[in-house]
Amino acid sequence: MALISYTISLHDNLSIVFINTNLKLKGILFHLSTSQILTTIAILIAIPTLWLRNFSSISFLSSGGIFMSLLIFVTVACTAIFGGIKANHQIPFLHLQNIPSISGLYIFSYAGHIVFPNIYTAMKDPSKFTKVSIVSFSLVTTLYISLGFMGAKLFGPQVSSQITLSMPHDQIITKIALWATILTPMTKYALEFAPIAIELEENLPSSMKSKVKMMIRGIVGSILLLVILILALSVPYFEHVLSLTGSLVGVGICVIFPCAFYTKIFWGEISRMSLVLNVVLIVIGGLLGVVGTISSSKLLVKSLKRAHDST
Repeated sequence: MALISYTISLHDNLSIVFINTNLKLKGILFHLSTSQILTTIAILIAIPTLWLRNFSSISFLSSGGIFMSLLIFVTVACTAIFGGIKANHQIPFLHLQNIPSISGLYIFSYAGHIVFPNIYTAMKDPSKFTKVSIVSFSLVTTLYISLGFMGAKLFGPQVSSQITLSMPHDQIITKIALWATILTPMTKYALEFAPIAIELEENLPSSMKSKVKMMIRGIVGSILLLVILILALSVPYFEHVLSLTGSLVGVGICVIFPCAFYTKIFWGEISRMSLVLNVVLIVIGGLLGVVGTISSSKLLVKSLKRAHDST
């Protein structure tokens, strides 16, 4: 589901970059717009990255996504300083009624745990994993808060689900931000697919040749990415899919399972305070997951109905 969100983001930003381009592809069972054709081309370009086996190469590719994320932050900051937009919108303190729907968005932002085991085993010095994790999460949190603040002050309630879509389209800074947003998901597909690929290879017969394993891994990855493309083009609602992913999957990955497994593994060693804290986190995570899934599902269904009624 995370890859579906990445692909929707790719589609949304491509539609702005090539806003004056007119492409159409009609078939018996389908009709593709310009943005859908461009998104399909982008996915076809990204497919070869799923054939990579070396995790160091995948991590190097993913580092390009990190650079692109930093570039997006810089371009948004430049828009705030030099873009001619007055940052005079008021930021409300708290909207309690929005917590169920946005909780999934917050949780999704920290749902990278699925690749942690692979990153840990690929590190030259795994003992530094904890320190690297703390620094990484601290930097990411700082970027999230800063981008959220700038988006709210610059564009107010009218800000798009992706801040790059709200930036002035005629400025060169915006074009850089849009291209950075397009390239970011294309660098992440391989990393997100890596845990599935590794598990797939481990379950193949040991007598099978490595080239055959690579072929199977690449073919399965390619098929999955094409399925993700179809789903993303069918449900192009970035914020609702992101929120649903965070509430339905991210809560378990980030909160419930880590706390439950930690409690299970160290049951006889943890203090009563740690036990209470973990139980409280599991309960809160479960509540947010259920409420957030219901809320984001309702919003997604409403968007789909609205789109269907307008056609």
